[in-house]
Amino acid sequence: MSPEFLLDGPEHARATLLLAHGAGAPMDSPAMEALAQALAGAGFRTARFEFAYMAARRAGARKPPPKAETLLPEYRAAVDALGAPGKRLIIGGKSMGGRVASMAADALLAEGRIAGLLCLGYPFHPPAKPAQTRTAHLEALRCPTLIVQGTRDPFGSPEEVAGYALSPAIEILWLDDGDHDLKPRKAISGFTAADHLRALAERARAWGDAVLP
Repeated sequence: MSPEFLLDGPEHARATLLLAHGAGAPMDSPAMEALAQALAGAGFRTARFEFAYMAARRAGARKPPPKAETLLPEYRAAVDALGAPGKRLIIGGKSMGGRVASMAADALLAEGRIAGLLCLGYPFHPPAKPAQTRTAHLEALRCPTLIVQGTRDPFGSPEEVAGYALSPAIEILWLDDGDHDLKPRKAISGFTAADHLRALAERARAWGDAVLP
């Protein structure tokens, strides 16, 4: 079954951005909605989709998130169904969705089917388990990549990430005091969620201009 997409942004945008959700929240969660709208406002055509386990939850099934690697065929099927030209397609997602996209990225890049990878709140390790890193495939990643991470994210802090041997193809935008949804505490940081969404959109647009042909 082909996935259904939630589409935002200009129909004839320079680039389409395919976004998968995180492990525990659907494609229309407030966090995903805010991210998609911010990126659409930056000129991207955003397309959100759900993995089958999350879609089944809408019908009342109690489906836990499967292992990320088992979702690779579903991500590739979403790329197929979307049908966006490879030179204008960037893949990515929130948390687990971005991780799955990152595992598919190099093969899709080699096939000429994508131009880049955008990860929003990458789960570098499970919370409180910094030794269980999810970075091995990121060390030799060839796909141009932008990771947007909050400095307060329990899935990977600036200090932890600085110690990883990440590929030079990866750029990281750190958002001050942002949590796993990139939201800051205004009273502490002085930033609002809107500030961080604006910074994300501006950086993604500039990065996209650099990686797109």
